[in-house]
Amino acid sequence: MKKIKQFFFLVLFILPTLLTGVYIYAYSPSFVITPLAPQMGREMLPSDSFTITFSKPIDTKYYQNNLELFPRTPMTAIINNDHTQITLSPTFAWEVGKQYTLRIPEGRAMNFMQIDSAEFTFTISEHPHVIDVLPTSGAMDVRLDIEDPITIQFDKSTEGFYIDFQLEPPVPVKYQNNERKTQFDILPQKPLADDTKYTLTIHSKAIGASDDTYAPIHTSSFTTIAPKPKTWAENLQERVGQAKKFTTAQIKSGKYIDVNLATQIMTLFNDGKVVDAFLISSGKPGMNTPKGTHQVYNKHPRPWSKQYGLYMPFWMAITGDGKYGIHELPEWPGGYKEGQNHLGIPVSHGCMRLGVGPAEKVYHWADIGTPIIVY
Repeated sequence: MKKIKQFFFLVLFILPTLLTGVYIYAYSPSFVITPLAPQMGREMLPSDSFTITFSKPIDTKYYQNNLELFPRTPMTAIINNDHTQITLSPTFAWEVGKQYTLRIPEGRAMNFMQIDSAEFTFTISEHPHVIDVLPTSGAMDVRLDIEDPITIQFDKSTEGFYIDFQLEPPVPVKYQNNERKTQFDILPQKPLADDTKYTLTIHSKAIGASDDTYAPIHTSSFTTIAPKPKTWAENLQERVGQAKKFTTAQIKSGKYIDVNLATQIMTLFNDGKVVDAFLISSGKPGMNTPKGTHQVYNKHPRPWSKQYGLYMPFWMAITGDGKYGIHELPEWPGGYKEGQNHLGIPVSHGCMRLGVGPAEKVYHWADIGTPIIVY
């Protein structure tokens, strides 16, 4: 009888203990860290939270009070209603560029199964870096408008960061960004002063971090265009240079030809940018070149004018009736050509004459339908 009692003692007490040890080893609750950034070696944003998931309900008080984070950072730990997840969030923000180590201590589930200790590391993303800025640093004669703003390109999304843009001398700015927050377009809210050097500085800080953590990430400068001259240069070539510098595009998309009768300058634009500028000779008083918005109606490399008995090389009509156009200095059948000295002076019968070389260039550059604005 005594042996039977000893046998039952082994069955009831010792065997379950051995089996429990095997059971605990085989089925201990496990950890799953989400998002996977710490496990995959990817970076986390400074404001990111992450969740530790256990396979079994845990002793919440023990884990809530005994998780260890190095370096120490204020954080909150929230456990879900099922006692299977702990979500960790920074009280303010994780430190930019810092690597953290989270230690999960050994403990037990609510069914007293053992949970082994574990350790995870995760790295917080660095500040975004500026990879391109327009206007480029040192740019001169800058003119900003809604189609040509200051444009900043970053190496990655700026999500998770506040980006601060400042111009010096101080000017309030407005900005918009693309969907991925990798490009920002900036415009001053009031006109910039002429012929002035402006310095652009860009700072970044993590969302949730204190303002004293703003870090400078870019500095560049540009100089605005000088004011238009009150009087145009007497020297005609100098005047062409002034036109290239100061003429403002009236059409910002595609090609167009700009003609300023006061300065006798034709300026070519493409997408709002100056392509080139040339002296012209427009209509003399009483035979004025028509002002307004025109277009290239037709072209001919060397048409004959029956009315005037001469050739008008590189002809482009600017009116539908063909009465007015753009062409090279005219020439007689014998080869005599009007002199270049008339360029810059309104002496024609209403057409706009160009010199040898420029006329051919404009002829090949312009297309049928290219707009022409004469003023």
